[in-house]
Amino acid sequence: MADGQPGTSLAAPAPVILSASGVEKSFHRGIWPRRRTISVLRGASLEVRAGELVGLVGENGSGKSTLMQIVVGLLKRDAGEVSRPNRLGYCPQLPMVWEKLTVDEHFELFARAYGLDEEQRERSVGSLLEELQFAKYRSYRIEELSGGTRQKLNLAISLMHEPELLLLDEPYSGFDWETYLRFWEMSERRRDAGMGILIVSHLLAERERLDRMYELCEGRICNC
Repeated sequence: MADGQPGTSLAAPAPVILSASGVEKSFHRGIWPRRRTISVLRGASLEVRAGELVGLVGENGSGKSTLMQIVVGLLKRDAGEVSRPNRLGYCPQLPMVWEKLTVDEHFELFARAYGLDEEQRERSVGSLLEELQFAKYRSYRIEELSGGTRQKLNLAISLMHEPELLLLDEPYSGFDWETYLRFWEMSERRRDAGMGILIVSHLLAERERLDRMYELCEGRICNC
């Protein structure tokens, strides 16, 4: 702005770090001659910016988890485009854990997958164990843990490499009320630090905790 000229200073919008456009996905069921095609996603589109906490809601069977798995790369889309960063955190609806391994062994395994050295791993794991308050279970095997504690581990694994984009598929299943509230505090802190977060849920009541919300209806975004 030139000296003496009136004007306003507007902050540039945060960059889009997740973009899904026109995503389609169908599944085939049965065998010939009764084979049928079920369309789950019919052109779904959404985006998430850095420093944004976004919800994706919808009834059971609306295609939420299918869209999430396509974004992560676990499912191949039939049509459409997806753009996302490489440093991605994913917390699936069912914990990605092995019954005979301990909590610490899971952290070591995923730290290697993420390329973290021992110092980075211990710093990250120590912080997450404190945030989620399950440090006393470090030496426990997964088969000894409750569902809620397994889900804490699932969430911690998705966060331990400090991803640029965090994708959460109903991440608080099995949490008690205190842990549920702590989860939202953690999410808000990371959002405020610049992380983009997409949370799949079936609870419309969580709208007030989110910056934006998409609703998926029969494979299409019907409200945002």
